[in-house]
Amino acid sequence: MSDLDIRFYLSILWRRLPYLLAIAPLAIAIAVAIALSLPPVYRASAKILIEAPQIPADLARSTVPTGAVEQLRILQQRITTRDALIDLATRFNIYGKSEKEPSADDIVKDMRARVKFEQVSLDAFNPVQEATIFNVSFDADTPTMAADVANELAASILSRNLRLRTDRAGNTLQFFNNEVTRLGTDLNRLEAEILAFKTKNKDTLPDSLDFRRSQQSSQQERLIALEREETDLRSRRSSLVATYAATGQLSDSGPLTPEQQMLADLNRALAEQLAIFSENSPNITAIRARIAALQNGMNSNDQKGKDKGGKRSGTVGLELQLSEIDERLQFIVHEKSSITQRIANLTASITATPASETVLNALERNRVNIQNQYNTAIARRADASIGEQIEMRADGGRISLLEAATPPQSKESPKRGRIVAMGGAGGIGLSLALVALLEILNKTIRRPAELVRRLQMQPLATIPYIWTAAELRAARTRRNLAVLSAGAIPATLILIHYYYMPLNLALQKIVTGIGSVGTM
Repeated sequence: MSDLDIRFYLSILWRRLPYLLAIAPLAIAIAVAIALSLPPVYRASAKILIEAPQIPADLARSTVPTGAVEQLRILQQRITTRDALIDLATRFNIYGKSEKEPSADDIVKDMRARVKFEQVSLDAFNPVQEATIFNVSFDADTPTMAADVANELAASILSRNLRLRTDRAGNTLQFFNNEVTRLGTDLNRLEAEILAFKTKNKDTLPDSLDFRRSQQSSQQERLIALEREETDLRSRRSSLVATYAATGQLSDSGPLTPEQQMLADLNRALAEQLAIFSENSPNITAIRARIAALQNGMNSNDQKGKDKGGKRSGTVGLELQLSEIDERLQFIVHEKSSITQRIANLTASITATPASETVLNALERNRVNIQNQYNTAIARRADASIGEQIEMRADGGRISLLEAATPPQSKESPKRGRIVAMGGAGGIGLSLALVALLEILNKTIRRPAELVRRLQMQPLATIPYIWTAAELRAARTRRNLAVLSAGAIPATLILIHYYYMPLNLALQKIVTGIGSVGTM
């Protein structure tokens, strides 16, 4: 860029200086008015310290699962609820100086904007920290109110945290106490049911199944032995009767003749065959025929040789032996009946054992399940009791007040100097933009280069515009008026602020008046 171009642009700025002097001071004045009209905001902060658990988790675990930081986040949501914020604003009369009472929704929205929670980083190079600090801040119109409300928020957090953690730990312990009581009652009821079932079905319990089976086997063996003995006795009785009928004497009354010995053998064979075959069997018929023939021959030969004394002695011996055999047979019949009944009872109990075992297994399975639940509840109740003690002593992640809020000495906002500087920069930028726009819209020829570009030819010479004395005086007058206007606007605002009404109140009245006109 040549020196000619720089002088050209400087000449444009000089010519448009009245616009610069009119817009920039006006923007600065508006920024000053805005800065003065904004109410002061004071911010007070209370520091809350969150410590790590004092007892290691591998030794004793707290029954409150959430950590202290998460717990603080939960408390933050609770103390910023609609009802809590409205109650806080009412107790501290935060909006008592407002000309128009705000609505509940406006109060909640404004209070949530005033309350701030910020975590303070203690060590950026150590992400695992033993403690965490939170700032609880509140913005208010006065320093005292800001400090009071911030301290109230911190106190509310501490009290709510203690109450919430102890209540939760107590509820956990109470829950497991109820579980232990309920499971103990169920366990006693099941044990009583098992005892009653075992008492009622003592003969069909699976524990005695092997014993009953062995009893059944022994009774069956005993029954077989009795049947064998009964068969032998009946065979012996038949043999005695047949022998006496054939010989007239017992087998042990003297030596037997060959015929008598044969008759005894046939009677014994007949008794054995009767135990196997029926009366109509050919074998039985043949044996009986031989016995009858042998008896007839012996009776005819021995009838004469018998005397009365020998006959009477044989009859008495026969009756004694038959009486003994009959008594034994009668005992065997009764014993067989008793054994048969016992075998039937044992068979019935063995048959009913699977059903009893199924019912008993179901009861025992329920008892084992309830017992396991009971043991688990006992162990968890012990853990809950330890957790409650940890929470009561605040050893499971302590939240404490590190530093109470004090009334701030300086305002948090507005930053009036920054607002004025931004207004001045904005005014200068706006005025420069206006000058640039005017120059773009101005199509007059002001430089030789523009004349060459317009004519598409090189002129021999260019003569600049020659100002007359009247034009110079008029331009000087316009510049002076612009300078006076630029100085008069801030001076007027300053006089209004200090001698008539503060600019913030005046601006507030203007806004209120415009709003009332708009609602008409």
